[in-house]
Amino acid sequence: MALITSPPSNPKAHQFSPPHCATRRPGQAELVPDITSAALVDAAESKPEPEAAKFKRILLSDVVVKSQKRVFFGRKWNAYDLATASVILAMHCLCLFAPFQFNWRALLVAVALYVVTGLFGITLSFHRNLSHRSFKVPKWLEYFFAYCGTQALQGSPITWVSTHRHHHQFVDSERDPHSPTAGFWFSHIGWLFDTTSINERCGGPNNVGDLKKQPFYRFLEKTYVIHPIALGVLLYGLGGFPFLVWGMGVRVVWVYHITWLINSACHLWGKQPWKTGDLSRNNGWVALLSFGEGWHNNHHAFEYSARHGLEWWELDMTWYVVKLLQAIRLATDVKVPTEVQKKRMAI
Repeated sequence: MALITSPPSNPKAHQFSPPHCATRRPGQAELVPDITSAALVDAAESKPEPEAAKFKRILLSDVVVKSQKRVFFGRKWNAYDLATASVILAMHCLCLFAPFQFNWRALLVAVALYVVTGLFGITLSFHRNLSHRSFKVPKWLEYFFAYCGTQALQGSPITWVSTHRHHHQFVDSERDPHSPTAGFWFSHIGWLFDTTSINERCGGPNNVGDLKKQPFYRFLEKTYVIHPIALGVLLYGLGGFPFLVWGMGVRVVWVYHITWLINSACHLWGKQPWKTGDLSRNNGWVALLSFGEGWHNNHHAFEYSARHGLEWWELDMTWYVVKLLQAIRLATDVKVPTEVQKKRMAI
């Protein structure tokens, strides 16, 4: 498995002073300067610091930060980035009220919406169905699941799917929207605040023609902000401020960080049973929180697969939902890797 390690040192070329010319007397042998000795002395005196010293390994990982991106300072913020930062900050601030607004009904609402928006919305719909087309469902059900994903406050289906497809296209390179080689915090959250850079590196949402041609997804793209606001108003009407704090603040932030851990932790810590040629890892504790998405090396080995937990002991709640939909004939064309494909990718 090709892993990014400390870059090799690249010493600069040394320039040597021309040898001093000595006057040769008649009959005296010509003086030949010892260029080899001069080079050795000069090289010994001016050893450059290895380039590897400029970079740092991420804690408990073999991944090296190759370029530290300046996201928060030293650049121009566009309106979209400011809006994204404001929403994320607002959701985190709302969580501060959670200990003082706790009740069991509010917690139940948060857990239920965690499943609806996290499992049905992000992992089942945005990721496995829309991004990778690993199974098919009737259009009415596809749109329902996609609407659940919109309520996760992670962007519209078009935006989310485009970013994810760019991630697979440019995985762990300079053009990856959230490469860990730019630092843990950049891959976890910082990349969200610099859409200008992502558009420059990836070319914008030019890889989602299958979604753009459908009026429903264009509608969600144009009206995206309205839907979470409407849910917030509904929650407040049903249960007051506790429902808003737990059903929006706590639940949204919880799903945020679980999703972001797949971009960061699952490219830094864990095992790599497949020769994918990238930094993706299988991480069991992230898989437990993310309904099976943490089996990330499995996913990068077989992007088309509806099943991420390929071993019987690899818990994958999203796959179990797909199997249930298949059993009741709502899911068709369900893709999983064959044994031949597994042998080809095995280390």
